[in-house]
Parts: sequence; structure tokens; C-alpha cells
Amino acid sequence: MQHYQLGRCAAKAVDTLGRRAVFVVSGDLSHKLRDDGPYGYAPEGPVFDRRVTAAMESGDFLQFLTMDPALCDRAAECGLRSFQMMAGALDGLGVKPELFSYEGVTGVGYGVATFAVTSPDEGRRFATQCEELEQTRLAERKAAEDPWARLARLSLETYVRTGKRLDRLPEGLPTELTVRTAGAFVSLHAHGQLRGCIGTTGPTTASVAWEIVQNAVSAGARDPRFPPVTKLELDQLEYSVDVLGEPEPISSPAQLDMKKYGVIVSCGQRRGLFLPDLDGVDTVEQQIDIARQKGGISTREEYTLERFEVVRHI
Repeated sequence: MQHYQLGRCAAKAVDTLGRRAVFVVSGDLSHKLRDDGPYGYAPEGPVFDRRVTAAMESGDFLQFLTMDPALCDRAAECGLRSFQMMAGALDGLGVKPELFSYEGVTGVGYGVATFAVTSPDEGRRFATQCEELEQTRLAERKAAEDPWARLARLSLETYVRTGKRLDRLPEGLPTELTVRTAGAFVSLHAHGQLRGCIGTTGPTTASVAWEIVQNAVSAGARDPRFPPVTKLELDQLEYSVDVLGEPEPISSPAQLDMKKYGVIVSCGQRRGLFLPDLDGVDTVEQQIDIARQKGGISTREEYTLERFEVVRHI
């Protein structure tokens, strides 16, 4: 949405100066269209290109704002933000779309299109439409949260709004939350992007519920990769909770399955953990490498591997 607003600012500057202007935007589509291409193939590549070229052909710029971020990442595109800026520059204007060409013979997608302005059109205020769709989606997601994710939300929202942690658990929680002990990770996402993730590899509190309470606050306020979550962000957050099973030692990466198992890489007192089935990680080797780096373990050092299963709650 920020790129759309930047396009609107560019159009406003042109109007303020009283000039005529042509906006030229450029960017590749997917880089993952062919096995023999420079970046290889991903099934999301052709899907992304079909959706973008359909939006270009029809002039439906809303599609540029509502693309699934996971799809875009796997398609390895680099032009979407340019198209969003163009859509912002044409905010509230009718256009005559024309898609001149599309090709992906090198394994990278290229399209050429024009959008001639025809007249003002209040129905083409796509930022408003996108915000309405996103609010509806978030409300539906929140209504469908299970008790694990709901507890994580309650914990972080209480802390951000009051500066205090929960001092008692809400009533009616499943006994699996209040009796069992286990490690748990709380992940936060906003606008399709990670906004925080903190967890424990084993139990450090009296129950899974208190593990979630503790780690939800840490994910929102103490993840060193991100600034603390603010009150204005709370309604935009999506929560997931991974409850970890007991780790078991393994002797080879062949015993891992990135969709089923998380991995712990250990060298002395240093440990790095990576959860299973996460977007953008396609091989066991990537999974191990990320966990190794998180533990500050170099490729020259000997390390041991453990695997674990998780139950993911959203």
C-alpha cells in the first residue's frame, strides 16, 4: 500500500506543477519460469505472470495490491512494487488498457502494456477497496482463531495497551493448554510479512498457556529484528502458535523432512532452531543452514542435529 500512496504523491506533484506527464514504470515479472532459465523454475512463477498480465490487460489494478506475498516471493518477481506505484499515480482515473506483448522464453517474464487515461472515475480508488478487503479478511481470521492463537493475541494486546503482562489466565481454556508443558513459538505477521517470532525449545513455565503468554509478549516487544509492536498495529496482526514436541537426536539430514520436522543444530552450548513448513524454505539444506546461522555456528565447526514435530495453531 505504501507504493500505491507514493504513486499518488507523484501524481499530486504533477498536478501542483501544472504539467502534463507520462509515467514509465519498469520491472521484470517472475524469474522462475523455466528449469533451464538463470534462476530455475517454481510453479508459482507462471501463476504470478498470468495474474499480472491479466490485470494489465483488463486494467484491474486492485490485483496489484492483493497479490499473496508468499506467491510473490516464490515467483521471485521484482516488478510488482513498480506496478503498484503506477496504479497509485492513476488513482481515480479511468484508463484504456492495452497489453502489447508478454514473453518468458528466457525463464524471466517480460510484459509491455499502456494505460491511456480516459476520464475521472471514482470507482477506481483502489486503496480504499484494498483496505476494505483486508479488514474483512482480518476480521474473519480473528473470528476463527483457536484458543492457542487467541491467548497469544490477548497476551500481546494486554501488554501493548497497558504495559503489563497477564497476571491470570482466561477461563475456559482447554486442559491441553493448562496442564501440559512444552516449548512454544509465537509468530506475528502483518501484511503478509513476518513481524516477530520468539519461542522456547522446551518448557520454561508451568504450562503451555503460560509459555504462550510469555513468548507472545517477547515476539511483539523483544524480537531484535523488529521495533516493538505499537497500538496502531494491533488490529493488523495475525498470530500463529507452534507447540513443540520432544526433540530427538538424528545422525543425518536424510532423516529430516522440512514439511514435517523442525531442526535444532547444536555445537557446545550454542543452539539454533528452525521451525518446519515455512514459506521461502524449500530444502532441508536451507533449513539446517538457517538454524546453524541462528545459533552462531560456522560451517567449519562440528555440530549435532535434532528433529522435532510441531502442532501449529492459528
